[in-house]
Amino acid sequence: MNVLWTLVKVAVALVLVIPVSLLLLGVFGTVLGLAILLLRVALIGLLAFGAFKLVARLMRGPAKRVQPKVTPQLSSVDPYYQAAMRELDLDLPESNARR
Repeated sequence: MNVLWTLVKVAVALVLVIPVSLLLLGVFGTVLGLAILLLRVALIGLLAFGAFKLVARLMRGPAKRVQPKVTPQLSSVDPYYQAAMRELDLDLPESNARR
């Protein structure tokens, strides 16, 4: 009787494990297939982009050199800031130590 009970437990376990494992393998296979498909599409897109850039470069010739615009230099000190500091120096006698 003990052997029969063990066989029933094994059969029930197999009845539960086999369908669940097949479902998991199906989900894993689907995800793996989608990943491979996306990798293929990305590679094809990269090759198409490279071919387009090559053809455009061959048709238009070398790219023109862009001259960078010179950024104007700003004054180093704000006149309003200097006026405010002079006013503070007049109002606060201990601020003369900053100079």
